[in-house]
Amino acid sequence: MSLTLRGVESRYGDSQVLFGMDLTVGAGEVATLLGRNGMGKTTTVRAIMGLQPVSAGEIRFNDTAIANRPAYRVARAGIGLVPEGRHVFPNLTVRENLVATAARRRNAGGAGAPWDFDRVIALFPGLAARLDSMGDQLSGGEQQMLAIGRALMTNPSLLILDEATEGLAPLIRTEIWRCLESLKAARQSILVIDKNVAALARIADRHHIVEKGRIVWTGDSAALLANPDIQTRYLGV
Repeated sequence: MSLTLRGVESRYGDSQVLFGMDLTVGAGEVATLLGRNGMGKTTTVRAIMGLQPVSAGEIRFNDTAIANRPAYRVARAGIGLVPEGRHVFPNLTVRENLVATAARRRNAGGAGAPWDFDRVIALFPGLAARLDSMGDQLSGGEQQMLAIGRALMTNPSLLILDEATEGLAPLIRTEIWRCLESLKAARQSILVIDKNVAALARIADRHHIVEKGRIVWTGDSAALLANPDIQTRYLGV
């Protein structure tokens, strides 16, 4: 499994947002996309998922060009998205949210058994008591767990999380990081956007920092933590 972006450009009308975006996620790798708000992180995710037109450059997934493919074809190719804002189905129960997205294909992105209903509930036992609750009756943290579980039910080769822990209570954030550590141990390929550099540094193999629509720094966790000037300049920490 591999995802590669080379020279990707994208715009909203006359406003260009991505200016030659380069990014790579390898098989079994946890990679991050870091940067201040408004720098192009979510636009990059939308471009990958076929939700945002690409005007130049290429996006390849498993050696297949996917730029400007319809979103459903990108999802069928094996990319699962946990979007910013979660967007669970409000008028479906927790059980129905999970079953609605189930795909029988084997998870090519990691070792072990494919993801199914029982395995997702084992990962997020807090959802077990809410199976008959509607999506809009859940707390923000429960919705995020459900959104991750829903994406896993598609058995993706690559899982993308946009703002993995934004707006969540500290205990829920800890639960999400525990989940991601478990997925990493299972060799699930992940691209994650979040602002918690310390937590990301514990699980990520590679970091990409974006500034004004292009990658300005790439390196591993040791290099990122050893370079406070980079963090101050581009992340505002």
